[in-house]
Amino acid sequence: MRLEQLFPGGGDAAVTGFAIDHRKVAPGTIFGAFEGARVNGEDFIPAAIEAGAVAIVARPEARVEGAVHIADHNPRECLARLAARYFAPFPPVAVAVTGTNGKTSTVEMTRQLWRMAGHHAASIGTLGVTTADERVTTGLTTPDVVTFLSNVAGLAREGVTHLAFEASSHGLSQFRTEGLAVRAAAFTNLSRDHLDYHGDMAAYFTAKLRLFAQVLDADGVAVVWRDDPQSERVIDLARERGNRIVSVGEHGDDLRLVARDPTLLGQGLTIRAGGEDHRVTLPLIGAYQAANALVAAGLVIATGGEVAATIAGLARLQPVRGRLERAAIAASGAPVYVDYAHTPDALEAACAALRPHVEGRLILVFGAGGDRDTGKRAPMGQAAAAFADMVIVTDDNPRSEDPAAIRRDVLEGAPEAREIGDRRAAIAAAVAEARSGDIVLIAGKGHEQGQIVGDLVLPFDDVTVAREVAA
Repeated sequence: MRLEQLFPGGGDAAVTGFAIDHRKVAPGTIFGAFEGARVNGEDFIPAAIEAGAVAIVARPEARVEGAVHIADHNPRECLARLAARYFAPFPPVAVAVTGTNGKTSTVEMTRQLWRMAGHHAASIGTLGVTTADERVTTGLTTPDVVTFLSNVAGLAREGVTHLAFEASSHGLSQFRTEGLAVRAAAFTNLSRDHLDYHGDMAAYFTAKLRLFAQVLDADGVAVVWRDDPQSERVIDLARERGNRIVSVGEHGDDLRLVARDPTLLGQGLTIRAGGEDHRVTLPLIGAYQAANALVAAGLVIATGGEVAATIAGLARLQPVRGRLERAAIAASGAPVYVDYAHTPDALEAACAALRPHVEGRLILVFGAGGDRDTGKRAPMGQAAAAFADMVIVTDDNPRSEDPAAIRRDVLEGAPEAREIGDRRAAIAAAVAEARSGDIVLIAGKGHEQGQIVGDLVLPFDDVTVAREVAA
């Protein structure tokens, strides 16, 4: 492809790819030079040109010599548009999910329901790129736009027709999910998270609303979990744009959760759709798992899925890695669950999901991440103290911070909790403490395979450790 085809007046230089890291520039690359929180990409424009960049996407004020300057006041958005033209085509049906909690489970459940309907489907998010037969880890909820679009185009070449992806607040604010048509967009919920980046809840919510204000197709469908207090703002925005709305939940108009009855290994759901009640057994425990499943069903129905068949498919959903995953059974018979919960609301929801199955005590092991929103640490401790019977505070990706200082912040909200910094020792203590009738919940890391300490990523998997100490 020639530069002229992407940028009129750009000349006939051959374009071979895109990069936002100057170290990945090769001859023919279009380089995106963005101002970041820690690094200013404009500082690396000369290095990118020396490496062979044929064009630089940057602010009008940036200094570019020796390559075409594609000037734009929002260079991130501009690069996304150009990259989309370069990498297209994409799967014809794409949906996106935003919200504080539930994104990963919802996109994966959507993929599973599509697969049951006979579609070649995939999902992209925290777990990586997931298709029916493989998984490639990306390590980010929303990868950079070049990686994202190249992955999506690759899926299309493999025959994928239906794609569900997570749209994080970071990704939306940095234009990492632009360029492909989004047929339906879902909102799960909103609670405190990522304020280290966004500053306040208003800015955080505004970033998420971009999915509905700008990314969702003008004639697309907004799928909304109606039971969240912020759902009305999403619905109002969708109405202003003229989008069709599919609302789900106990207050939902399209998929109404009429009843939810916990069972030993799942829950029975009564869902009202089109004036008819459907009864299905969801093989996953917890109210929030039911919420994720209904939002996923809403996305499938919004993109052409048959209502009765989609609801029936909920009975065949498989657990999502690290989301209330039963990792082991202790010698006492107590089950050990692993969950990704790392916000106050998510901790409360995970505890609430397990509570109906607890005959004795709910034992919770968790920590808070370093170099992240410090204001949520004490509230996480408060949630743990309020909803668990025994709490052990440990380390969870301290990064550059002092782990003991992080634990102190958490313990302000849970002063009666035990403090065991070593995460493996904390998990072992919880499992050893558990008796028949108890349940152990290890929260915070979920599917993650490492513990980030300083600049090191040390191998660590909560599920593996739980199985080892329970053996």
